[in-house]
Amino acid sequence: MLDMRLIRENPELVKQGLANKYDTSDLDKITGLDEKRRVVIRQVEKLKGQRNKVSAEIAQKKKAGESADEAIAAMRQVGQDIGALDDDLREIDQELQTAMSWLPNLPHDDVPVGKDESANRFVREWGEKPQKDFEVLPHWEIGERLGILDLEAAARLSGSGFYFLRGLGARLERALYNYMLDMHVADGFLECSVPVMVTTETLFGTGQLPKLAEDMYKTERDDLYLIPTAEVSLTNVYRGEIIDHTLLPLNLVAYTPCFRREAGAAGKDTRGMIRVHQFTKVELVKIVRPEKSLEELESLLTQAEKVLQGLKLPYRVMVLATGDLSFASAKTYDLELYAAGVDRYLEISSVSTFDDFQARRMNCRFRDAEGKVRFPHTLNGSGLALARLIPAILENYQNADGSVTIPDVLRPYMGGADKIG
Repeated sequence: MLDMRLIRENPELVKQGLANKYDTSDLDKITGLDEKRRVVIRQVEKLKGQRNKVSAEIAQKKKAGESADEAIAAMRQVGQDIGALDDDLREIDQELQTAMSWLPNLPHDDVPVGKDESANRFVREWGEKPQKDFEVLPHWEIGERLGILDLEAAARLSGSGFYFLRGLGARLERALYNYMLDMHVADGFLECSVPVMVTTETLFGTGQLPKLAEDMYKTERDDLYLIPTAEVSLTNVYRGEIIDHTLLPLNLVAYTPCFRREAGAAGKDTRGMIRVHQFTKVELVKIVRPEKSLEELESLLTQAEKVLQGLKLPYRVMVLATGDLSFASAKTYDLELYAAGVDRYLEISSVSTFDDFQARRMNCRFRDAEGKVRFPHTLNGSGLALARLIPAILENYQNADGSVTIPDVLRPYMGGADKIG
């Protein structure tokens, strides 16, 4: 949620930020509602002052034995007027809250302005693309040949957009998330096991609702949603709370299944595991002091990169353009992992800062050393998504004989196996 004071005092700055994010919200309507609300509040306060004055007059008249009927009738009318204005105020508040809930976060000044990924800015790359003297098969082909990936079985069970791993394929997935969790915990993150079904209020807190309702899976009977990422559960655990400043920064990590309808994504990357409705992911969340936000963003990016460097997988870092940012993000780095079988880079992690946008929606605050209550900044990043990571390993570590070498760091988690096939 944006700060209403910022909108009120710097409407042109906010309009430019919204334009840079290609958002068409009517900010003038919001400022108009805010002014209307403030006028009504002033009217209510004035009438309450009158009521207090009349109440004192009534008490005086009764004490003096005089008739107070006229004053009582006047006070009754004032009370009715206050009640009508309170009803108006509730309607205005609801309309203003709804309009505010659709406003996206504003991008940082150093985020490149552009409508889509073509405007993303390259930052750096790491590692060398594998050089093979044979044709590298895409992960769906090598996975099926090795008997570890069964897309046909997944389609029979659930339809398109799902995958089924068996044997060493399932073991590889388990090895990866154990490797990542162990790394992140060793680096100071608190491991959590969280609910994967959450309320509307929870998804509102991190900004998925109402904007992304079409991308969510919902259980209508229970009015609960399946999470699109553990960010939702991890960040919202502090919804409505005041955190002591000595506990910051909070560094949290969780491994969960994730569920996304991928609305509007038909025809894009539909083969294999690259774009699916259910996948597993290790998610990192930070809740920090505002003055540490940018420093913590770089730290979180380094944490995600460390996973790929340990696996010796080539990747590049990009800063997303304004039009490519998520609804809640103020700045996002994408890690794009190279996959030899499809000869392209795949997004493997988005590392973002949300400034105080999510904290305001959640009413999550902290009490600083001076006792002042403030909004913290929230950040998150994938550390990492396995539905992209497994394909990259199957393709980049592929051998001419059709086997796949297990990365060194995963072998202790694979019962010592050094190869699949």
